[in-house]
Amino acid sequence: MKQHITHFALVVEDYDAAIEFYTKKLSFNLVEDTVLSETKRWVLVAPKGSTECCILLAKAANEEQRSRIGNQTGGRVFLFLHTDDFWRDYNAISANGIRFVRPPQEESYGTVAVFEDLYGNLWDLIEHRAKNTGK
Repeated sequence: MKQHITHFALVVEDYDAAIEFYTKKLSFNLVEDTVLSETKRWVLVAPKGSTECCILLAKAANEEQRSRIGNQTGGRVFLFLHTDDFWRDYNAISANGIRFVRPPQEESYGTVAVFEDLYGNLWDLIEHRAKNTGK
């Protein structure tokens, strides 16, 4: 059996502001933007090169959902953006005005820094070290 996650919902305040952030500031692709009703859209974004998983930008529909915007995980890092070139992406993201809340660090597993999205959700930007296979 093969399974994979295709989408996960990220609660947002406004579709267009979220699309602008993810496509302009993070250079993600807008995969789909379909109007479902007067108040609801099916909006998918994904990092360039991603083939299986997309973020569903889900506009908060009520007060309870609005209360979760920017803090869907109680302040923990919520999303992990893996890259094949940490410094290229760190510099590009920084140049686009995105705030890093923890500076780059070299860890045993790779290089990582934490940034926040337009609502305050925390993301790891991470490039894993090549695993030593002993060969």
